[in-house]
Amino acid sequence: MAENVSFNEVPDNIRVPGIYIEIDPSKAVSGGAVMERRLLLIGQRLASGTAPAGVAMRLGSQAGDQAAQAFGQGSMLHGMAKAARGASDYVDLWAIALDDDPAGAAATGSITLTGSPTTSGTLALYVGGKVVRAMVVAGDAASAIASRLADAINADADLPVTAAAELGVVTLTCRWKGETGNDLDLRLNYYGEQTPAGLTVAIAAMTGGTANPSVQSVLDAIAGTQYYSIVCPYLDGANLTALEGDMAARFGPMDVLTGHVFNAKVGNHAALTTWGNSRNSPHISTLGLYDMPTAPWVAAAVWATVAEFSGANDPARPFRSLALPGVLPPPEKSRFMRPERNLLLFDGISTFTVDAGGQVLIETIITNYQVNSFGLPDIALLRLETKWTADFIRFRFNAAVARDYPRHKLGDVAIPGQAYATPTTVRATLIAEAEKLAKEDGVLEDLEGFKRDLILKRSTQNPNRMNAVLTPNLVNQFDIFAAAVQYRL
Repeated sequence: MAENVSFNEVPDNIRVPGIYIEIDPSKAVSGGAVMERRLLLIGQRLASGTAPAGVAMRLGSQAGDQAAQAFGQGSMLHGMAKAARGASDYVDLWAIALDDDPAGAAATGSITLTGSPTTSGTLALYVGGKVVRAMVVAGDAASAIASRLADAINADADLPVTAAAELGVVTLTCRWKGETGNDLDLRLNYYGEQTPAGLTVAIAAMTGGTANPSVQSVLDAIAGTQYYSIVCPYLDGANLTALEGDMAARFGPMDVLTGHVFNAKVGNHAALTTWGNSRNSPHISTLGLYDMPTAPWVAAAVWATVAEFSGANDPARPFRSLALPGVLPPPEKSRFMRPERNLLLFDGISTFTVDAGGQVLIETIITNYQVNSFGLPDIALLRLETKWTADFIRFRFNAAVARDYPRHKLGDVAIPGQAYATPTTVRATLIAEAEKLAKEDGVLEDLEGFKRDLILKRSTQNPNRMNAVLTPNLVNQFDIFAAAVQYRL
């Protein structure tokens, strides 16, 4: 027989004399629940790596060294992990490895040296934004310089390529197979170095990489685990479609394992707009890169880490002006102007700017979402801040109801002392949480409108169910200020 007060541990049928007082921590915390967030890097490992494919691994403060051992020095994941940890010491960083597709091919490029230097100096080659230097002595044969350059490349095990020299030609081969290697930037003299006079250097861009590994095995491996931000470098249609479907399911109401994918696309303005218009997912954001030295998988890892750190602190605060440490900007002549960036922001591509000191700064992070199911322009999930704020508010309402009513009976009228939920009590819980979201967290506005429009009803189909309609008004981002100066004389 139930007592007139609901107990969790004290039995109703005890007859032994005594004082029995249980400790119930359910009311101990009055503040809002804290959302735990993690960032996952998806990428390829090398055969030298010790970690198995398809198993998520947590990376600590020495993420670069950990990743070098686990996934192979110079691997894609090694570069991503090192860059991500360099962007933040406090993001909860994880990585999961994929093996090469056996049917794939690795990208290759070449450096062809001709002529004979008339002055001594140094050859400065940048591979994915990292410099490799080779000594040049006046009168050297091109083949000798090529051999030195190849040796210098192979001496740096962190580089994503290996090198072989023959007859003045240095052939570079990506350490892994797949299309991603085609986007590895090769260039000379990024910081204004001078190639010794008399020496001619011709660069053939990386090409020939085919067959990205499938991410489906990763999605299967993490099916029951939430990673709030995910970096995935693969832009082929099959992998993007799989990611879009999986992230849409995670964002749904049943499991609520919200995730958001970050990637980077290399191309000129026309290529970026064409690609952006081919996607429409609110769960993927793409950074547009043109003539940027930093490898796109590395840039995406830094971008996601910076966004994740900021979003975890305040999902509604704009990302604008946050620096991307370690990401090298394009030369000034190759940077998109404001009108070009504006067009990209209508085509599903996120943008960056460069400050006077050469730092790459986030300008706007948008999702790939552009049109609704009727093909009409829709800004409902355009901005990442909007999606993350809506999800944060959902999390808080979910946590508040779960906290206040973990094992409660449902009725129309509350009984004091009993574990009893009614539309009135749940309404009070939701309003109290909305007040915290509005007055403490600053992510909800028009609190009175929320109270007015809040609907709670017991289901007419299921007597154990309560239905609600919540209408939070999300705060927005102050990105644009426009004014007309109507001066007087």
